[in-house]
Amino acid sequence: MTLRVHTVLYDGVEDQDFIGPVAALSIAEDVRQTFVTADGSGTVHTSAGLEILVRSRWAPQSADLILVPGGGYGEGSSVDSQIRRGVLPRALADAQRPGVITAAVCTGTMLLSAAGITVGRPCTTHHIAQEDLRAQGATVVKGRVVDDGDLVTSAGVTSGIDLGLWLTERLFGAEAAQVAEEVLEHERRGTVWRSA
Repeated sequence: MTLRVHTVLYDGVEDQDFIGPVAALSIAEDVRQTFVTADGSGTVHTSAGLEILVRSRWAPQSADLILVPGGGYGEGSSVDSQIRRGVLPRALADAQRPGVITAAVCTGTMLLSAAGITVGRPCTTHHIAQEDLRAQGATVVKGRVVDDGDLVTSAGVTSGIDLGLWLTERLFGAEAAQVAEEVLEHERRGTVWRSA
């Protein structure tokens, strides 16, 4: 069975937040990755200035895994702009259904929080946003990756690689994750906290 991963992009998205998990997941067999935006197809400009042409429309009903990267934090950040616009948080809220895993890297968790997805759920985000996440009703857990079943989050920036490797292990097995670690020349670090 093919795992269909939709990675959500938007202007100012943090490059490493999505490149890390995309690279880790791409090593497993039977993974189809697609970049999407809540605004439809077009060009996205990342925080590092890369221009990425997003050709696919927003179609969360055809995703098994929706990956939401961060984009800075605080007033004027890309995450703040997306929260204020409201389009992406509404789209993420509407995308929730049985059978889909929603994952976030770094302050991407704050976009899930704005969508109401993290209320009462164990999760994590970049350390600079953890108090706000807690104040918005989430149960903040100390862990590099926090797996609460259909909600999987990771801490700051480079933890996205560990999130991708953890999802590879969870969905394809330990051997597939070990192969991905070897290909990436990356040793996982920190804790994976699991609710089950």
